[in-house]
Amino acid sequence: MNKLQGFYELKKIGIPSVPWQAFTANITHLDPDLLWTIRVAAAEGNDFNLPRAVGVSAREAVNKGQELIKTFQEPDLVIYYPYFIALKSGTISIQEHRTIIEAVNQDLWNLTTAGRRDLTIIIDHDSGKISKYGNTAFLDESELAELYKYQRIIRAYNKQHLIGSSTVMVEWSYAMHSNVERQPQGDKYLVFYEYRVMPY
Repeated sequence: MNKLQGFYELKKIGIPSVPWQAFTANITHLDPDLLWTIRVAAAEGNDFNLPRAVGVSAREAVNKGQELIKTFQEPDLVIYYPYFIALKSGTISIQEHRTIIEAVNQDLWNLTTAGRRDLTIIIDHDSGKISKYGNTAFLDESELAELYKYQRIIRAYNKQHLIGSSTVMVEWSYAMHSNVERQPQGDKYLVFYEYRVMPY
């Protein structure tokens, strides 16, 4: 399962995810007061290291989109969505008998690339025990409640996948919208932007 397939699954599950749209040749204008992310999303197969532009101006995003759609044809898509500033990020890995929630300050790459972890939570579904490691105050009670709620929703949706040897992994951030000066705007919100089903 690749990123585009994961985006479709996030919509099916009905949890908050990036509001992506397909870029087409007739798009000539995006909101100039926002920064944008635009990327190629393969319909199937490996989608690592595909072209993208993250946190660029509306003009740059449109120009990049027009360039990309000349190269990539359906069923592959060029997609775009408003850039966001990550305040806290992490992963949720759901298995048949346990769920692991990992959290890190700011961007997810601090976890996935730099290997930093501010908090790790392990939920044992057989005993109901919840164990926390690291900075236990890193996520507040409302954030914990929200992440617990969505892991239950994802777990229920993937009940068949989880029997045996599969892991459902999602990536998330508590984020804020960004203006063109990369200053946070509006209220904090939770967003999911990666969903994959993988073998153990």
